[in-house]
Amino acid sequence: MESSLVEASGLKKHFRTKKGIVHAVDGVSFGIRPGKTMGIVGESGCGKSTLGRVLVHLESNTDGAMRFGGRDVTALGKRQLREFRQNAQMIFQDPYSSLNPRYTVEETIAEPLFLSRRYSRAELRQRTTELMGCVGMAQRLRASYPHELDGGRRQRVGIARALAYDPKFIVCDEPVSALDVSIQAQILNLLQDLKKEKNLTYMFITHDLSVVRYISDDIGVMYLGQLVETSPSKELFKAPCHPYTKALLSAIPHIGVRRRAERAVLKGEITSPIDPKPGCRFASRCPHALGECQRRSLALEEAAPGHFVSCIRAKELNGL
Repeated sequence: MESSLVEASGLKKHFRTKKGIVHAVDGVSFGIRPGKTMGIVGESGCGKSTLGRVLVHLESNTDGAMRFGGRDVTALGKRQLREFRQNAQMIFQDPYSSLNPRYTVEETIAEPLFLSRRYSRAELRQRTTELMGCVGMAQRLRASYPHELDGGRRQRVGIARALAYDPKFIVCDEPVSALDVSIQAQILNLLQDLKKEKNLTYMFITHDLSVVRYISDDIGVMYLGQLVETSPSKELFKAPCHPYTKALLSAIPHIGVRRRAERAVLKGEITSPIDPKPGCRFASRCPHALGECQRRSLALEEAAPGHFVSCIRAKELNGL
């Protein structure tokens, strides 16, 4: 089996607050194969974006390890970190706040190349032209400022900036959630085309299940800082195993009166991410929880080939 380009093992990110320690990412393990897309889905506040920021070292990890191309990158020096970041980039959720309002399109795209001090002015202009072409930006917009562009064009600028160093891995942090539906489709198709053209590897963070189904090869479902299920995309939608995943999928609207899917309504109080107690963090909302679920934490276990789930009743509830 092909080895992973990006691999996390027991990755943690905790934040210290006055009320205690927030377990934003807590023992996450997964791998992403070269040229593939792993989607990360879950409710707002579950730690998806924090995980993405840790993977590209915008946030330092609290514990655990991450390997990129087989190399441990959790404790890099400044020079090594600079080299790593050329191969690992991020596309942010809000295309307006992620751009400097005082920079033109050309200046924004050229900035990372300028900071490397390896390009002449003519080379910078040529490379900017190439990158604008890659993302479908008209050259007449070179001197435009962010406030003069619509959301789709702003996000194209952000994508072009992320491509400046020809990275191998890109974290896409809800890159279409702030866009109109028609523009979303354009950006998703652009990302797919770039993936094939440049053999890119993506982590795609979203709360939109229809989007993650379209773009992902594998999907990880995240709940309060932990992965509760990982699976190939088709398998997850065909046969979800974790009660939380089933609840998420039941919320997808269906067209047609003949198909009436039973909606799983979650009840109970959400567990606090501040100093959480041992046990399943979904237990307080799970209709199938037992007393043991409150006491015993369970790592991801293989329920089917390539399909992993963190639930002590997964095999019983799914007839596996």
